[in-house]
Amino acid sequence: MKKKVLVVMGGFSSEREVSLISGQGVVEALTQKGYAVVPFVLNDVAELIAVLQQEKPDAVFNALHGNWGEDGEIQALLDLLQVPYTHSGMKASVLGMDKALTKLVCEHNGIKVAKGEEKTFGEYQKFGTKIKMPYVVKPASDGSSVGVFIVKTDEDARKVSYADENKKIIIEEFIDGHELTCAVFNGKALAVTEMCAKSKFYDYTAKYTNGMTNHILPAPIPDEAAKTCMAYAEKLHQKLGCNMVSRSDFRYNEKDGVVLLEINTAPGMTPLSLVPEQAKYCGISYADLCAALVEAATCRKFETFKR
Repeated sequence: MKKKVLVVMGGFSSEREVSLISGQGVVEALTQKGYAVVPFVLNDVAELIAVLQQEKPDAVFNALHGNWGEDGEIQALLDLLQVPYTHSGMKASVLGMDKALTKLVCEHNGIKVAKGEEKTFGEYQKFGTKIKMPYVVKPASDGSSVGVFIVKTDEDARKVSYADENKKIIIEEFIDGHELTCAVFNGKALAVTEMCAKSKFYDYTAKYTNGMTNHILPAPIPDEAAKTCMAYAEKLHQKLGCNMVSRSDFRYNEKDGVVLLEINTAPGMTPLSLVPEQAKYCGISYADLCAALVEAATCRKFETFKR
């Protein structure tokens, strides 16, 4: 009997459009693999709950990105409803989305990260930072390089702006060098890719605009650096308790070595996305990748207590 899969896409974050592209690709792939696929564009949580109760899917494919998709929110809801879902659970999602918490996990497990500090945007405006230029300012809990500023001059510092003064941000030293990423699938690192953006920075536009970034696979870096990337990616995947797939991003240069920037617990599945590209390089088709995620779908099981 075919498994019924509800593919949830869209959502409420700044990455909604990317999620819609990911979701459509997943719908086509799972249909090709013979699943009974129900596409669902998330605009309203009550509507999602109603559809889940009506359709009673065997699994939810989480194609959401950013806040409410990768930060533990949708995971907690599906845990409460006892509906199995793809990708990582609530705890791993919370830890992976919060860059400050990710850095703490890394520091306690021998994974090198950039020196930095966490504060609110309002605190940054009033008191500046102890991190010396050049440095990077980025939201503590956003993805796809949304709201990232590279500060090399006082003029750059004045351009740092967020709508909410209470928004938590990370300020960390700027690590120059190769922009790298490594996917982990079923506990094993796949490969290391270098991203060479045609713009000055591998930002949202560079990530999701065709022709704006060249992906070099495998990355042209020393073998030892590639092995370090893969070891770091596997270790962080394991320590956070990720399920099936994750993608860790790095910078590398001879002086600093390999430095981890962040982890993605629900990486993109668009035609330009890095995980499907690395999977294909390793002999795993896009459709097989999607199917494997569905087959590994799970949720936190409630223990029953006798009164």
